[in-house]
Amino acid sequence: MQKFIKHGLLNKKKNSKMKRRTFFRLGLVTGALTVTRNVFGNTLFEEKSFSGKTGSPVVLSTWIHGMEANWAAWEILNKGGKAVDAVEAGVKITEADITNRSVGVGGRPDRDGHVTLDACIMDEQSRCGSVAFLEGIAHPISVARAIMEKTQHVMLVGDGAKKFALDQGFKTSKTPLPEVKKDWKKWKEENKDLFKKPQINHENHDTIGMIAMDKNGDLSGACTTSGWAYKMHGRVGDSPIIGAGLFVDNEVGAATASGLGEAIIRIAGSHTVVESMRYGFSPQKACEEAVKRILSKHKDLTNVQCCFLAIDKEGNIGAHSVYAGFNYAIKSASENKMVDSTFDRNW
Repeated sequence: MQKFIKHGLLNKKKNSKMKRRTFFRLGLVTGALTVTRNVFGNTLFEEKSFSGKTGSPVVLSTWIHGMEANWAAWEILNKGGKAVDAVEAGVKITEADITNRSVGVGGRPDRDGHVTLDACIMDEQSRCGSVAFLEGIAHPISVARAIMEKTQHVMLVGDGAKKFALDQGFKTSKTPLPEVKKDWKKWKEENKDLFKKPQINHENHDTIGMIAMDKNGDLSGACTTSGWAYKMHGRVGDSPIIGAGLFVDNEVGAATASGLGEAIIRIAGSHTVVESMRYGFSPQKACEEAVKRILSKHKDLTNVQCCFLAIDKEGNIGAHSVYAGFNYAIKSASENKMVDSTFDRNW
């Protein structure tokens, strides 16, 4: 043991346990330099800020529909508004888009013909609200925020969530849309005895996740979806789950996820990204670490597309996915564009 302490090395017999206890005991962030040391003071890695750093305010969101959503968020941020107001306003644009088949009122139904909506929101104080399996309400993200601000709860689901929404005066919406219902009937006829698994990346993007930093450097995030097309009735994915589809810690950073919710839930994906940043990883490395965990948990990666998007308190940005094809929208004072994320493998 004395030799172990003297040299700061891990005894082979105690290697695994000691590494887990000490590896991330101390993380220091100084300006643009991140240094992580173990309890003995040995430098484990040292990393300068990577390209992708942006000044606040800034808003990021998943997929091409994020471009329009970002503009609505930016109108608030550019006037000095709060990040939480920006993310709610931004994703409401996508929720209201009747051409979008994976979010909001235009979403595809489950295999029983019901369009059920999931959403969550989290602010700079770590307050959060969530709604799942909600039907017939136009803006689930605003219901989630009302749960956060007006109740003692974090999540309401199903009929209880709808009753709350109606009591609060939220606008209703009749779903599915006629053209969506027509597609569902065709799918049902072609899949009478088969629960067809859609191609997540190509057929079914399933989410808009948005994270933002305001002029004060405060972070917030929102996530909303109609979920997996033709899913089992009652299925809920990662999008309304705090720590899976979205996580914000104003001391560290924020992250959101998209893709196969079941896989993201298994590793508490967005929380994993933020915690990795807490212990010294850049947002990019943190997203890569989350993807590595996805890979390690699945023997069969067929169609297991999972994507992560993150920002830290310094304004560094990162994104990574299992398969090629994930992109995100960024809007700041100097940028308004789509960015292709890095990825682990091609389809």
